[in-house]
Amino acid sequence: MYETPDFEQKIIAPEHILAQLAHLPRPIVFTNGCFDIIHRGHVSYLAQARALGGSLILALNTDASVKRQGKGDDRPINPLANRAAVCAALQSVDAVTWFDEDTPFNLIEQIQPDILVKGGDWLPENIVGAAETLARGGQVHSIPFLHQTSTTKMLAKIRQ
Repeated sequence: MYETPDFEQKIIAPEHILAQLAHLPRPIVFTNGCFDIIHRGHVSYLAQARALGGSLILALNTDASVKRQGKGDDRPINPLANRAAVCAALQSVDAVTWFDEDTPFNLIEQIQPDILVKGGDWLPENIVGAAETLARGGQVHSIPFLHQTSTTKMLAKIRQ
């Protein structure tokens, strides 16, 4: 009676992402992160990233990759499947995939996005894959935060 929501089709396993690139409008924007508990800062950032190009690929850290980042023993709060579904439901996101390494370098090299983006806490020269993207003639952007929100701060407030 009920069907899987259309947005779930935007969730693409890393091994299938290259086949989907031909269907995405150029220029392709790439960003990555945990996106554990979606907040206003996340959705503003993703909308700004998407506005830089024709489509936005969001790569999520797997649960194991999040744990290795030292954000806390209980992180991520939401497992990868849930984080991917919530992000895929966002209008600004055209495709969601994931990576299990500590950085998305291999995925960036595989996808070879036209535009590489991270949040304002990253200097462009420190963004993983920046040198390679620039060498291919692409762009690298560090988008300033519009809203000073973070999942870590939200969880600290909840725990108080």
